[in-house]
Amino acid sequence: MHIHVISAYETSAAKFFGSLEEWKTDLVLDVRLKNTNQLAGFTKRGDLAYFVERLLHAEYRHDLLFAPAPTMFERYLSGNIGWEAYAASYRENLRERNAVAQFFERYGSKRSVALVGTATHARRSHAEVLKEMLEEGAA
Repeated sequence: MHIHVISAYETSAAKFFGSLEEWKTDLVLDVRLKNTNQLAGFTKRGDLAYFVERLLHAEYRHDLLFAPAPTMFERYLSGNIGWEAYAASYRENLRERNAVAQFFERYGSKRSVALVGTATHARRSHAEVLKEMLEEGAA
């Protein structure tokens, strides 16, 4: 299984879908906490599901098991905690949820998975941490 991370922000639709196509993505796994507001643009949940199925003939899933805890996410966004503390808290949260094992139970048959995260030029995304943990779990 190949696992990729893609951001829903600060990208064009052409670059976003071009990357998914290049990776031969068969599952787009949206791990964002919030994906329905207008700021999400073409990556709003309903729109993204439609485009993924229509353009890529791939599966789209929004799975909150892999989203960050709301309070920790807000603390990171507001600058109250740094990246290292946020990433450590997210890792621990995933361990408590047994998320890596559940990922492979749910999606283990997929060949190429793209994790949709929230990175911008100014901040990193929990999807990076999830990718690392999934790659460690697959080894």
